[in-house]
Amino acid sequence: MDSKLQIISGEYRGRKLALPDGARPTQNLARGAIFNMLGEILLEPYSKLSVWDAFAGSGALGIEVLSRYRNSTVIFTDISDKSLQTIKNNLNGINIDWARFKIDKSDAATRIWKHGPRVNLIFIDPPYDDAKLGIEFIEKLADSVVHGTIIVQEIEKIVPYSPNTTKWDVLRDKTYGRARFLILRRKSDK
Repeated sequence: MDSKLQIISGEYRGRKLALPDGARPTQNLARGAIFNMLGEILLEPYSKLSVWDAFAGSGALGIEVLSRYRNSTVIFTDISDKSLQTIKNNLNGINIDWARFKIDKSDAATRIWKHGPRVNLIFIDPPYDDAKLGIEFIEKLADSVVHGTIIVQEIEKIVPYSPNTTKWDVLRDKTYGRARFLILRRKSDK
C-alpha cells in the first residue's frame, strides 16, 4: 500500500514506509512529537536501548527507534501476517542489520512476561476499536517490567482512561488529532 508514512529522523530519515491494509499508523507529525518528548526523557543514558513495539502494525515506531538510536534493538510483535510481512519489507528497505531486531508473530498480551522484563521502552498502540486491550495490557505490564521502564501508549482521545499512579509516573499526556499519547515510567516498588 502506498503511503505518506516515512522515517522522521536519524540514519534512515526520509525513507518511505509501507502500510498493511487497514492499518491506522501513528502519523508522521505525531510520531515526531513523541520522539521529541522521548528525547527529553531518555537523557539519562541507557547502555543499550531495548524496545518492544507491542502492536507493531507497519513497525513505524520501532523502525524510528532503529534509525535514531544506533545502540538499540527492537522486538516487533503482531498477530497479522500482513503486518508482519509489511514490517519485514520495511526493514529490508532500509537494509538494517538483522541482529538489531526480532519479529515475533504473536498476540502481544501473551508475551508480556517474555518481553516486558527484557526491554526498557515499550510502544503500545492497539487498534482503536479495542481500547480495553491496551488498558489491560498496561495493567499487566506493571507486574512484569523493571523500575524505570518507559511506556508510550496511544489511545483514542475519547476513551476515558487514567493510568494507575501507584505503579506509573505520568511523564507526558498529550493529544494530537484523535490520538492521545501517554508516556509513563514504572515506579519503584519500595
